Amino acid sequence: MPAGVCGCCGPLRPRYKRLVDNIFPEDPKDGLSKSDMEKLTFYAVSAPEKLDRIGAYLAERLSRDVVRHRYGNVVIAMEALDQLLMACHSQSIKPFVESFLHMVAKLLESREPDLQVLGTNSFVKFANIEEDTPSYHRRYDFFVSQFSAMCHSTHEDPETRSRIRVAGIKGLQGVVRKTVNDELQAIIWEPQHMDKLIPSMLFNMQDAEDLDRVGAGLPSTPCAAAQDGEENPSTLAESCFRELLGRAAYGNMNNAVRPVLVHLDNHHLWEPNEFAVSCFRIIMYSIQAQHSHHVIQQVLGHLDTHNKNTPRVRAGIVQVLLETVAIAAKGSVGPTVLEVFDTLLKHLRMSVDLELGESSRRSSACSASSARVKESDERIVQNAIIRTVGFFGGNLPDYQRAEVMMFIMGKVPVYGTPCHALDTVKIGHLGTKRIQTMLLSSLIMVTSGFKSKSMSGALPSPFLDPLLSISLMEDGELRQLVLEILHNVMDRHDNRAKLRGIRIIPDVAALKIKREKISKQDVAFMKKHGQQLYRHIYLGCKEDDNAHKNFELLFTTLAVLTIELANEDVVVELARLAVALQEMALSTEENLSMWLRCSVLALVAAYLNFLGQMIANTAFCQHVSKVIELRNMDAPYLLPEHVFRDKCRLPQQLDKDDAALFFHSGDMADGLAGAGYNADRLNVPYVPQVTDEERLTRRKSLVDTVSLQVDILASSLPDKSQLAEEITFETLKKAIDTSVLEDQERERRRQVMEKFQKAPFEEIAAHCESKANMLHERLAHIFQLTIRPPPSPSGAASSGHAQHPSVPVYEMKFPDLCVY
Repeated sequence: MPAGVCGCCGPLRPRYKRLVDNIFPEDPKDGLSKSDMEKLTFYAVSAPEKLDRIGAYLAERLSRDVVRHRYGNVVIAMEALDQLLMACHSQSIKPFVESFLHMVAKLLESREPDLQVLGTNSFVKFANIEEDTPSYHRRYDFFVSQFSAMCHSTHEDPETRSRIRVAGIKGLQGVVRKTVNDELQAIIWEPQHMDKLIPSMLFNMQDAEDLDRVGAGLPSTPCAAAQDGEENPSTLAESCFRELLGRAAYGNMNNAVRPVLVHLDNHHLWEPNEFAVSCFRIIMYSIQAQHSHHVIQQVLGHLDTHNKNTPRVRAGIVQVLLETVAIAAKGSVGPTVLEVFDTLLKHLRMSVDLELGESSRRSSACSASSARVKESDERIVQNAIIRTVGFFGGNLPDYQRAEVMMFIMGKVPVYGTPCHALDTVKIGHLGTKRIQTMLLSSLIMVTSGFKSKSMSGALPSPFLDPLLSISLMEDGELRQLVLEILHNVMDRHDNRAKLRGIRIIPDVAALKIKREKISKQDVAFMKKHGQQLYRHIYLGCKEDDNAHKNFELLFTTLAVLTIELANEDVVVELARLAVALQEMALSTEENLSMWLRCSVLALVAAYLNFLGQMIANTAFCQHVSKVIELRNMDAPYLLPEHVFRDKCRLPQQLDKDDAALFFHSGDMADGLAGAGYNADRLNVPYVPQVTDEERLTRRKSLVDTVSLQVDILASSLPDKSQLAEEITFETLKKAIDTSVLEDQERERRRQVMEKFQKAPFEEIAAHCESKANMLHERLAHIFQLTIRPPPSPSGAASSGHAQHPSVPVYEMKFPDLCVY
């Protein structure tokens, strides 16, 4: 009986239970009793050791009410829990939190949308509370899984489905906020959690109604977030996605980006790839700038994984990479600069191989149509790769861009040089040309806007030599690309737009061309590479497949050379080159078409007119103007305005004897000499060097080139006729050649250094000893010939020598070496 009486009597129950029972009204519709809730809160704050019992009792009542479907009491219990959480901040709150999370889990497990939303809202309030001490044992695995499931709700009612999804996203956002700043909760970044968090957000971001706004890749406006954030899962998911990425640390980037790529694969979102592009824009704008290279590496690795996928999928991934590097190039991209280009060029090679392989396997009409589709798809991949390479390189700082230019140039297959990265044996001539065209096109984009203080830094030999080698190929399109690259690099003052189109410019001063004084570095560059540039311009004019655009680019090349690099010596060399081009066009030995001859002569006229006005030489300009006027009247086909028209009448042959129609080197030399130029070389015919190898010999002095060895034995003297045959004009020309060619000397030094670094010590010692012995023998021989024992005054014969007559000391003739 006593036990029964105690169980039935309320005053005998613990006080915390009575306080908890009092907050529940008889009618749940009346809501939480505020006065009783204040008493419970005061009791909990005054006796924090009772918090865990209060929480356990509330959890017991809530579980019972959920089972009995008393949802009004459930709402009251959760409201009371929320107020207790907000009011109590003590060490004893830890056990109470466990009871609270247990109750939230009960609500989330129910199938009632209202209870799920209620539990989520309570969890979000809890997530916003900053705890004084970290929790060592608390885990949120269940909440991540449950909230992720709510994000994928498929409820029949659209409004209810939207509410559940919004609640799930808010719950994930609460988990992120609660755990991401707690070092003890770094487990949230592990793959098993990221594989649930990220796809849940992306799934809701795919809402078609907001795809246009998401595609901008920029944060939503505050007004839009305030209006739509509660009702629109897409907006809320994007906000949560940005927040998660913004909190990602250095070591967590890979785990955060990998689920995005997997989600795009599983839902086939690479084709079309608008959503994929928008996702990576959000990623790049949300993460810290120094972590950008992690994202790029992930996309590059994903591209390697899909190297055998359909062309459109690969093109979609490349376009995503383009958007990624376009944003990363403005900041820091870390060590991945060359890795990006290496991977892209590898896939370019593979795409060309696939395209040509598919074309070669055409065997029937039905397969031809599918092969054409395959070819067009591969072109999409190739164009996307080239745009990515060019755009990325074009947005890099100049010091990195120079390295990228060298890297890409090293990948261009050039005949006669090894190409280790892009094997062109299997793809043949057509594939090689395709790769050359694409890589040169990307180089045009990379070099666009490139500014270098010294030309030697912008056009070093390892870059210039293969580039000019391509300019000698029998392909007009490739030569055009090479000239455009040279324009991008050499035109440091953006004068090309004013020089566009080959024409006789009446007033060059009206173009307001910008130029600066030629620096010493640029003068040295022209001394070293000037003849190389002249040679390629000269030979480029002779190609049979030259078109109007080729001559326009050649004219621009000559004009830019004049503006950027022409000192007095270069001006004379350029005028000499123009005279040589005129002689080539008039020569009967050259097998050139009449249109090509007239085009070369028109190019010479346009350039000499430009050159004369640039150097402001009156006599030079008068001679050029006089020839142009006569051509206007008697031979308009020798001027660019006429010869490049579609219907221009050309003569059957050119009359070289009509001297008035052509430029004379003597008159131009007189004009230049009158202005102080050293114009003697203008009268020396220009002869281009035949091969590049001849240029790669080191510069020698006159004594080194023509050394005359005199032997005391008359029998060893060569015949005079032989001397006459050996010393010719070409011999003297080579002897006084002023071109600085040091590559062979550099190679010799490299071989010597390599020999002394790798050869055995005994071999080096023997080599040095033999040289020393040879030197001693030569010196002894010279001394024996030049310094003989002087005659003795007494006439006595020295031992070992012939007897000499007696000579007085004052009459002796001593060698010059012995006279002081």
